[in-house]
Amino acid sequence: MKILFLTQYYPPEIGAPQNRLHELAVRLKSKGVDVDVLTAMPNYPEMEIEEAYKGGKIKEEIIDGIQVFRSSIYVTKSKSILPRLLNYFSFVWSSYWRGKKLEKYDYLMVESPPLFLGYSAIRLAKKLNAKLIFNVSDLWPESAEKMGIVTNKMMLKFAYNLEAKCYKKASLVTGQTMGIVENIKKRFPETKLHWLPNGVDLEFYNPETVKSNDFREKNGFSQDDIVFFYGGIIGHAQGLQVVLHAAEKVRDLEKVKIILQGAGPELEGLKKLNKKLKLKNVFFLPPVKKEEMPSILKEVDIALVPLRKLDIFQGAIPSKIFEALSMEKALLLGVEGEAKTHFIDKANAGLFFEPENADDLARQIRSMANNPEQLKEMGKNAREYVRKNFNRDNIAADFLAVLKQ
Repeated sequence: MKILFLTQYYPPEIGAPQNRLHELAVRLKSKGVDVDVLTAMPNYPEMEIEEAYKGGKIKEEIIDGIQVFRSSIYVTKSKSILPRLLNYFSFVWSSYWRGKKLEKYDYLMVESPPLFLGYSAIRLAKKLNAKLIFNVSDLWPESAEKMGIVTNKMMLKFAYNLEAKCYKKASLVTGQTMGIVENIKKRFPETKLHWLPNGVDLEFYNPETVKSNDFREKNGFSQDDIVFFYGGIIGHAQGLQVVLHAAEKVRDLEKVKIILQGAGPELEGLKKLNKKLKLKNVFFLPPVKKEEMPSILKEVDIALVPLRKLDIFQGAIPSKIFEALSMEKALLLGVEGEAKTHFIDKANAGLFFEPENADDLARQIRSMANNPEQLKEMGKNAREYVRKNFNRDNIAADFLAVLKQ
């Protein structure tokens, strides 16, 4: 069996889709599947082509046994709609012309968003005689519309039509959460669907084997500090302003330290807000490679995971949850719906606060800071739950069984 992954995002970039797709590719490869990847020159989230790849110096490479083909992409730091569209469509164009020169495949699996990559995927699947698998990790354009990122009615109509076309052309549509699967099933009942959740490598994120990297000492935190940690994209969806407003309400708790580690379009705005509020309990750290995350998570106390209060996120499960829970960290979750059901109600792995409610978040920060023994119990529950339900090895095996059928 031969399968081509088509995605704008892939290692050595850091981020949720990059890790998820690469981990799936590696596991399929280990089970005898011939897996290749067609992707862009690495640039995310800094929006600058990485030095080693500038000028198209690396067009083909092998990463952990996976053959990776790269095509060009227009990169800009601008947040305006036109430059962002140029970013997306430049890869739509280049990926088709690069991909049409490849061999035949049994399957072509495309990652959405960006939804526009569906144009390239539909044409490449036909050219390469491959069945199309459309993998949905975010219900775009619905989420973009509800977050107010895209407001142009003509563009939204165009995007919704493209979404419907992609589902119609696909032999299989996979959704990252049950919420996504149910949403698509309700709107497109004729579509063949499969739940392909994110998960975790339990050996890579193993608190018993991961060594400390002196994260606290390097960043000026004592062993007595109670460290709340957010690590990931600092973007529109996360609504991280609530964290700063909650931090203002618990500034009397001297041992509470809140870390926001990552990069993204909202970072500078958050730094300005932090300066305005004169917070001394919030710290911004730059993003790190995946290899460093286990040792960082080992040093923190609580994983902080918020999203904005939107209906579209009822079915969202931020990927950063899995790694933190696997490292036996208690979860402070500001995500309603599916994530709350799994990790708060069923797993008893942490506490919940109402999304975008700074008072509620501050209340739960106080509760966790005052109950250190409870945090340890939550951490044990956390790893056990992801071990049973979100093991990457099992996820890959289930997906392969569907493909063989």
